[in-house]
Amino acid sequence: MHQSKFEALDRRGFLLTAFGTGAALRLAPGALFADDELTVRLPFENGERPLVQYPQKRRLIRHTSRPPQLETPFEVFNEGLLTPNDAFFVRYHLTSSPPPAMMLGADKFRLEIKGSAGKPMSYSLAELQQAFPSTEVVAVNQCSGNSRGFFNPRVPGGQLGNGAMGCARWKGVRLADVLQAAEPKNEARQVLFNGLDRPILPASPDFIKALDLDAALAPEPILAWEMNGESLPWLNGYPLRLVVPGHYGTYWVKHLNEITLVDQTYQGFYMNPAYRIPDDPCAHVEPGTTPKKTVPIQRLNVRSFITSLSGGTAVKKGEKLRVRGIAFDGGSGIDEVLFSSDLRQGWQVARLGENLGKFAFREWTIDWVPERGGLYELRVKATNRLGQSQPLEPLWNPSGYMRNVVESVAVQVV
Repeated sequence: MHQSKFEALDRRGFLLTAFGTGAALRLAPGALFADDELTVRLPFENGERPLVQYPQKRRLIRHTSRPPQLETPFEVFNEGLLTPNDAFFVRYHLTSSPPPAMMLGADKFRLEIKGSAGKPMSYSLAELQQAFPSTEVVAVNQCSGNSRGFFNPRVPGGQLGNGAMGCARWKGVRLADVLQAAEPKNEARQVLFNGLDRPILPASPDFIKALDLDAALAPEPILAWEMNGESLPWLNGYPLRLVVPGHYGTYWVKHLNEITLVDQTYQGFYMNPAYRIPDDPCAHVEPGTTPKKTVPIQRLNVRSFITSLSGGTAVKKGEKLRVRGIAFDGGSGIDEVLFSSDLRQGWQVARLGENLGKFAFREWTIDWVPERGGLYELRVKATNRLGQSQPLEPLWNPSGYMRNVVESVAVQVV
């Protein structure tokens, strides 16, 4: 059984362990980070953000502090296909989030499965680990609003750069196994997921997400307690979170402690009206307009990025340069990645690298020799096995979701 070093810690003990004694002593009461001295400028209007260090995290880009919304600096994605736990982005919705560490110890935590079930169940983390076979999946977790800051016209919501995403190896038990043990009744239609983060005011909606029963009983979703070989970080859902490979992060409920089977379609705030997209194959409408019909956001669309070069990098004329990046989609798998240094000359096929699974980042590389001096716009475009690809021009929707335009990086050849 996997034991966590945080099980017996109260909040003060958690902070001492996470920061080290010296750093923790500098914190004001209730503070979660040591200082705001460093900043980063994201490449859009009003893009300056502080770089701050939270428990178990390196310095990340902070968008809000209550609740914490932390973005991964983009250079991290050049470190490897698995995003380190201490660099993984953080997204909460409720002001009181995350729940205090003292609520999450092994002596207090229990997962309940209830509602339209023949055998309602309750498990401690240890009981859950012992009751079902464990499984692992490498999967991308991406915020629905990743890259929202680039939308034009601008839209409300967190003005994120491209770093509200990450890929990790998740370990837990299959959600389907846990649900089947609870014996869903014939009339059950959906499964609701709730975590220990709660709203401060009774009038504020709780963050509850729903999956159709057939999606919940699919083999992919898991209840995970481990991330990249370690216990989940506090800010990424310790001690248990829902992992829904191929789906946007809104479904990946953190600090999961309640699973409820229901007989009707759930209409809570975070399913309707929140987290909905235009009912259109490309989830878009004309800029500035309102969609006539919407549906809940679900699977990731196709994306790809250059990670080995950043905008403004200077490279030498005539020297071979290995350009590298990542591509991913909602689980069909990446079939091809194309690279262009000049759209007038067309696209070149990049080499695909290690395959960690159909839900993971897929590395691509290509050797490029710049033959002239001056400015180059390097572009990358991925296609999955269903033939779905990326648009050359950005698509727009009023929530700023699902951006997947062909990305470009400007480099100067000298």
